[in-house]
Amino acid sequence: MDPLLRLSLTRVTGDKRSVVDDVVVVEEPLEIRMGEKPVSVTMRTPGDDFELAAGFLFTEGILQRPDAIESIRHWGSENVVRIGLRTDVKIDLQKLARNFYATSSCGVCGKASIDAIRIQTKPVVSSMHVSGATLSRLPDVLRRSQSLFESSGAIHAAGLFSADGSLSLLREDIGRHNAVDKVIGARFLAGRTPISDEILMVSGRAGFEVVQKAIIAGIPIIAAVGAPSSLAVELAKEMNVTLIGFVREGKFNVYSGAERIV
Repeated sequence: MDPLLRLSLTRVTGDKRSVVDDVVVVEEPLEIRMGEKPVSVTMRTPGDDFELAAGFLFTEGILQRPDAIESIRHWGSENVVRIGLRTDVKIDLQKLARNFYATSSCGVCGKASIDAIRIQTKPVVSSMHVSGATLSRLPDVLRRSQSLFESSGAIHAAGLFSADGSLSLLREDIGRHNAVDKVIGARFLAGRTPISDEILMVSGRAGFEVVQKAIIAGIPIIAAVGAPSSLAVELAKEMNVTLIGFVREGKFNVYSGAERIV
């Protein structure tokens, strides 16, 4: 499924109008199933669906290791991903049915209870450090690598960077938390978690759901072009995560974990 839709539109400039060809980013529902059981529906941009499904299940605390997955494939539709588990892996599917329904605008808005929002985890352990000069370069690198944003102008990105500022992995999606699930899912499926030696850079704000997903993946440094929320700051402080916002034009704000910036 193409992540971009080509269409004709009317462009108005002052008192003139013209019909032009353009593109918009595709938004389609993705149903995530575990065996025959539907677990969640998220509005996403098609592409990297297996990473998105695996990343979602990992960052929601449902799966802890990739070898629990026996198979992962589309199931009857490009908008359905079915994950088959090994026979020795047991999941409380009734609890999942009560707790999960995700949307593209908010990764936690569909939870059935407040208790379901907070996933229990441990503080992040990492000896990683990064220079302020390197952090300042990350938004430009992320932006230049966003092929879908370049075409549509309406999509979020999440990227993983090394301490020297090298981009190792980037994913795009109409939902910011989906983009985060995609990069984490890629590492999870490759058996490369916790991600204790990379920086997560996101193109938008750093809300609670983004920070919580990064913590579950063991990411020590989170940087965002936009602002964090109060709960994101509180969680980052509690879990030993460096949280940075408003990274732009050579400046940024450090909300927690400033000791990792040299």
